[in-house]
Amino acid sequence: MRLVFCGTPQFAVPTLEAVIAAGHQVALVLTQPDRPVGRDQQLQAPPVKQTALAHRIPVLQPDKIKTNADLRAELEAIAPDAILVVAYGRIIPQWMLDLPAHGNINLHGSLLPKYRGAAPIQWAVANGETITGVTTMRLDAGLDTGPMLLAQAIPIGEEETAVDVYENLAEVGAPLMIETLRRLEAGDLFPEPQNHALATHAPILTRDDGRIDFTRTAREIHNRWRGFQPWPGAFTTLRGKKLIVHRMHPVEQHSLADCGTIRVEADTIFAACGSFTTLAIDEVQPEGKRRMSAAEFLRGYQLHSGERFAD
Repeated sequence: MRLVFCGTPQFAVPTLEAVIAAGHQVALVLTQPDRPVGRDQQLQAPPVKQTALAHRIPVLQPDKIKTNADLRAELEAIAPDAILVVAYGRIIPQWMLDLPAHGNINLHGSLLPKYRGAAPIQWAVANGETITGVTTMRLDAGLDTGPMLLAQAIPIGEEETAVDVYENLAEVGAPLMIETLRRLEAGDLFPEPQNHALATHAPILTRDDGRIDFTRTAREIHNRWRGFQPWPGAFTTLRGKKLIVHRMHPVEQHSLADCGTIRVEADTIFAACGSFTTLAIDEVQPEGKRRMSAAEFLRGYQLHSGERFAD
């Protein structure tokens, strides 16, 4: 097929590589503009741009799409059979949806209709799901509401974070997109409407999503920590200052203390959580300091049982 590929982060790279390897003609790649990163704020090209340039594929990085007459003229001149959209991070306007014969094919990081929205992988992990997957779908004007094409499920391990699942889904999604294109070209793949009554939302993450609510169970707090990696992570306050929790795990200990109450035993920090559950705090980073083990933190901060997080 003659294709236009729209994508930005590393998640989209395996699919772009697979499409090229399968012999499809990628006439153009659309990706977001270069962004400043790091302390020195140097401009860095998105992973998809780097991959496209390595394959000598033309790249455009438009700030606006909907009213971009030059972009529209260029895509109409290309006349793609399909436009592939993988974690592009932009809303696709109606004129792009209407352009190719096979439509705009999106690789979405969930088993639709669950987890529609900007952060499906993070919320699936944060909500304690044990199975997730990827879905190829034909985009329409709604938010991940278009008809489904193919899907592939994978398990989520108890200790896996969103970073782990992100990498797994990227690898699973690439061959799924190739199979989707093959069957669309063969004419034996028929879109299936989503059951909108079963839809759940996966909104974009905010910094406050990382704030630990100790009225949740220890398992729920741990799941949210796994889901919100690498950002916004998990944090609380101690003695009026921010404390980032880099590692934690629930333990099989009953706690009758108020939620957020600290118990110190030897080199270990425990926190009382909702439903009488207990969370072990393994690695922390005090405000303005480096990250350290709980044992190291205890030696330097003289933490006592009975103090509270988030006071």
